[in-house]
Amino acid sequence: MNALGVVDIDRLNTVTRRLGEAVVDPGRWPLLMEEICSAVGTTGAALLQSDIRTPDVPLTPSIGEFLKSYFDNNLHVDDVRASRGVPLMLGGHAIVTDQNLFGSQQEMLRDPLYAHAGKWDFRWWAGIGFKAGSALWALALQRTSREGPFEALEIRALGSLPARLTETATLSKAVGRAALLTSTNALDLVRRPAIALSQLGFVIEFNRTAAALFDDELRVRNRRLIARDREAASEIDRLGDRLRASSDTMALTVPPIIVRRRALPPVIIQVLPVDGAARSPFLGARAILVLNDLAREQRPELELLRQLFNVTAAEARLARLMASGVSPEQAAEMIGVARETVRNQLRAIFAKTGTHRQSELVALLSRLD
Repeated sequence: MNALGVVDIDRLNTVTRRLGEAVVDPGRWPLLMEEICSAVGTTGAALLQSDIRTPDVPLTPSIGEFLKSYFDNNLHVDDVRASRGVPLMLGGHAIVTDQNLFGSQQEMLRDPLYAHAGKWDFRWWAGIGFKAGSALWALALQRTSREGPFEALEIRALGSLPARLTETATLSKAVGRAALLTSTNALDLVRRPAIALSQLGFVIEFNRTAAALFDDELRVRNRRLIARDREAASEIDRLGDRLRASSDTMALTVPPIIVRRRALPPVIIQVLPVDGAARSPFLGARAILVLNDLAREQRPELELLRQLFNVTAAEARLARLMASGVSPEQAAEMIGVARETVRNQLRAIFAKTGTHRQSELVALLSRLD
């Protein structure tokens, strides 16, 4: 066995050669990090950005409970490992350990972060610095008191990781952006406005159809989606809060956001999670907003519905609204009629189209589209 301290060089080289797996499938990061931990005698690991720390980061299950408490108790706001470690990394230290941060073990144990980590018996730490574009990241390795600190020979054995992680992160970010553009451009081809958001709620990309929709009622400013409608603006802000706070944005279920406009029909925003290579942690994309501009609703579509199913003009318009994901109550408010009127029209639509619930109606109309 080729080893330095408890670091198994052969196993470490084997797993670093496989880091490219995470480029195509970012979901592979926890498994790869577990294998790195096994090779270097470490309990757990996480990928953390130097200046922006959110709970939605790749990590090994072994430190999941600790990381949740770390964010719940706002320890990420004044993390000594960031405040002291990042300047060292920027100054040329590719790998930073506790010994670089503190003058003594007693000083280390008095720090609030280390005192908190002690509840899980996490004592020793090493940060492997690397770049994803211009952003500085670290593979944070966490050891227990039994595993001991990272010694000089072990740190030397980790020396190949910064370059390999930088290569992987740079490629992952590029591939993720290409995948994201593929999604928004595909929606562009069917004239659907689309906006990609980061886990911080910032706009990463938007397609040309979305750009053509923007005006003083709905626009992007300072990388934020801005709505004049106060209720919609609050919903967009709450979406940003949920993205920032969630450790699993794939599980987010967000009802459509209705943006009411003064002289035009509303815009309905549907929130979809980002998946696949576009979910690269180094790109940060977490949601795609698909916009339905009711002002651009095409008359031939309504006429087609009337001809195919013998629905009235009012029923055809309601069917299109329901297909956009709004609830009957929201539709009643948008059209300006009583809820009972909408319920009666919806029963007639179900009868004429041979459907029984909104999901079946949506599926039928999507096939027509």
